[in-house]
Amino acid sequence: MPKMKTQSSAKKRFKLTASGKVKFKPANKRHGLVNRPKKMKRHSRRNEVMHPSDAKNVIRFFLPNGL
Repeated sequence: MPKMKTQSSAKKRFKLTASGKVKFKPANKRHGLVNRPKKMKRHSRRNEVMHPSDAKNVIRFFLPNGL
């Protein structure tokens, strides 16, 4: 049976906390920021914790070995 590999793209996008939650950086912060509302730019400034139902799929399919 081959080894389970972590997806390279997921390594760059997600981090696991000590308690096993998934942290990620929100989208819409790369370009075209003049056209975006202040609230959107402010809310996507920091990392967020993913909802548990989505985090379960990320851990199962993309980060099987943790990070």
